[in-house]
Amino acid sequence: MTAIEPDDEEKPLDPAMENVRRKMVRLQLVSAGVMLIMLMAVLGTIVYKLTRTEGGPETVQAAVSVPADAPVQAIAALPAGFSINEVALSGSQVLFYGSLPGAEPRVIVFDIGAGRIVADITVRTN
Repeated sequence: MTAIEPDDEEKPLDPAMENVRRKMVRLQLVSAGVMLIMLMAVLGTIVYKLTRTEGGPETVQAAVSVPADAPVQAIAALPAGFSINEVALSGSQVLFYGSLPGAEPRVIVFDIGAGRIVADITVRTN
């Protein structure tokens, strides 16, 4: 077999080029470390999203038990003369937005489960 000998052997670098080479190697190591940390953060976020349980505080709603044979019956006793502008439903609570004649707008929240008004809020603008 024939031995192949390289024509030119590696010559030592001059000190200035050796410093540049060391800085480049250090920059490459720092960059790889930052990329590894970011990759671990992304993977940790994915694992967290996949393993957390649904139904946290923001998704829990009070449920109204509806009998199978009849609908729920309740009376929301709003003040006399209260004119309703808007109505909204959230879980077991009904929000009535309106006003009394000559008065500031009000928000009244009626809880179906409790069968009573749970909030009466006057809306003022500055």
